[in-house]
Amino acid sequence: MFTSMFFYLFICLLLFGIGDVLGVATKAKVSAVFVSLMLFLVGFMTGVLPPDIIKLAGLTDIGKWSLIFVVFSMGTSLNIKQLIAEWRTVAVAVLSMIVLIAGSVVLIPVIGYQETIVSIPIINGGIVATQIMTSAAMDKGFAMAAALGTVLYAVQKFFGTPVASYFGLRAAKEALAEFRRTGVNPYAPKEEVHGGAAPKETFFEKHKKFYGPFASLTIAALFSWLAFVIGKYTGLSATIWALILGAVMGSTGLVPPKILDHAKSSGIFNVGVFAVIIPSLAKIKVSDLLVLSFNTIMVFIVVFVVLFCSSIFCRCGKSWAIETLLWV
Repeated sequence: MFTSMFFYLFICLLLFGIGDVLGVATKAKVSAVFVSLMLFLVGFMTGVLPPDIIKLAGLTDIGKWSLIFVVFSMGTSLNIKQLIAEWRTVAVAVLSMIVLIAGSVVLIPVIGYQETIVSIPIINGGIVATQIMTSAAMDKGFAMAAALGTVLYAVQKFFGTPVASYFGLRAAKEALAEFRRTGVNPYAPKEEVHGGAAPKETFFEKHKKFYGPFASLTIAALFSWLAFVIGKYTGLSATIWALILGAVMGSTGLVPPKILDHAKSSGIFNVGVFAVIIPSLAKIKVSDLLVLSFNTIMVFIVVFVVLFCSSIFCRCGKSWAIETLLWV
């Protein structure tokens, strides 16, 4: 009864669910991801959870193909025209990545080569980068580097979520105050603000009734497969192609934005993505905590110092300071 796949699946989902509940209860001041990952870590270290619980729960295979679906879905939420209009934001993000990559030179002699190579993409990215880098590290046998990557992602969420929540709520309050004062939504599309013609309906909006859950999943599967094939013959990661294909299809209006949400299946795909990084936590021993703590602290110190110094050098300290705080 307590050794079946369904029981282990229940335990995994329970830990994710606890994180969700605490995240909502604290109004996103506590990261749901951080809570869930720390519960898994404590469970592994105390022996309460078996180290192969993800495999026992039947989530290993789902994790192998869920990432590319999630990335394609993320791409469908992007609008190329909007990205072009917000080129300054894009430029700051790209420049931040370049600066952090340069900062890796400082980290290598401090925490090690493998740990640095795994850490920098995770700090620059999010769950997608975490899955890619931890999986690659595990495949190469770099257990500590993989564990560091997962811990960095969790800690990043822990410190970044309250800050992001604060600035998000502050921006919302400012927008609401301006709307009450002027009657104009400062975040509305330019056409709406200036009283222009409403944007035309997209192909998806006109034929929305045909985009049911299975049809939407079929579309996602098709482009995930295409991204895999293109990636295989170009040498460029399939996840990058999935993002590009998603952005192109989303901008044309041929597919629903956030297609996995539209298919009412994003939750299980996200579980699959997290399922890939959780096994790295099972490799952590009590004796490793001191080293992991030191490496984690050093990564964030170097990241903050490098970004702060760059902001001063570029004479855009205020805007970049905010970007630094919101690197998650």
